Amino acid sequence: MEKTVVLIDAGFLSKLSRYFGSGKYLNYDIISFSKNLAAKQKLACEHIYYYTAPPFQSDNPTKTEAEKYKKYESFKNQLSKSQIISIREGRCQRLKIDGNFIYKQRGVDALAIIDLMSVPIEYKDIKKILLIANDSDFVPVVKKPKQIGIKIFLYTYYSKRRESSFSRSNELLKTVSEYGQITRQDFINSPLEKSK
Repeated sequence: MEKTVVLIDAGFLSKLSRYFGSGKYLNYDIISFSKNLAAKQKLACEHIYYYTAPPFQSDNPTKTEAEKYKKYESFKNQLSKSQIISIREGRCQRLKIDGNFIYKQRGVDALAIIDLMSVPIEYKDIKKILLIANDSDFVPVVKKPKQIGIKIFLYTYYSKRRESSFSRSNELLKTVSEYGQITRQDFINSPLEKSK
């Protein structure tokens, strides 16, 4: 079976999990999820790159911040036990807008872009990359691997409703070689084992 590398925008996938869980995050195994999506394209998952950012921590972390960070570290340590996955971390920025705190990931897309450009060098036998994302920032970089014969298959989720948090430009869909939508069943088909 032909091999592939999977690149995951964790922020997007988390948001989608919560959407499919009607406001609650679905429990699923990220490695199984990636392998199953690859298998749907008749590909074997060689490696997974997972792009995320640790929860925000102020100079003197609150109890809530500390608890979130502890859970994140536990999750990351568990995931890191498998050599098939590499975790790439950006940072979380807190902004105060109109009296409310807004949290944004920074540097995550840049890490994904670097790896997207590096895959053809590190995995010379890979001819198809699976990208799990919905960010049009990937449009310029997706064009480069295509120029050397590497196909980019985009797994995403989108809505035609303008006010939906999953409404988006068609530019990324037009740029990739092929695309498909992630479904709730894809999460269900990748259950998290009790021991994990």
